[in-house]
Amino acid sequence: MTSLLCKLRRVLDFIYLASGALAAVFLFSILVIIVAQMITRASGIAFPGSTDYAGYMMAAASFLAFAYTLNRGGHVRVSILLSRLEGRVRYGVELVCHLMASVFTCIVAWYACNMVYWSYILGDVSQGQDASPLWIVQTPVAVGSVILALCFVDNTVSMLIRKRDNIEAEIV
Repeated sequence: MTSLLCKLRRVLDFIYLASGALAAVFLFSILVIIVAQMITRASGIAFPGSTDYAGYMMAAASFLAFAYTLNRGGHVRVSILLSRLEGRVRYGVELVCHLMASVFTCIVAWYACNMVYWSYILGDVSQGQDASPLWIVQTPVAVGSVILALCFVDNTVSMLIRKRDNIEAEIV
């Protein structure tokens, strides 16, 4: 049983790391779009939809980075309050926070996936110059939402089993 949990932990950590790496790829793609935009503007060539593409990449990078950042201790937490709590009280507060975050992120993930589904069914396209199918640009947001929900559920289960979450110590 313990080896199964260790394998599951490695798989989940790999998913969070891969999601963070993919977020970095999207951030780099923003740089590429901005440089291409500068070059095309200087040479008098039109690059329609470049601003829209950069926005899509920013949304994708943000949502895909959430889970990785959470487990690395990069999200803002109420450390001042938590540092003043000890023992069962601290554990109880952290558990309630993880439970609430799990519920809320599961709701967000549900609606993000639902949004992609309906955009695909209805054939929605963006209103910008690019007229991209919205389900394509919404998919990374939905995937990032699902991974974040998985991460919070993982941390909640870890709180219940090991009495601590998987979040690395915060850098102060």
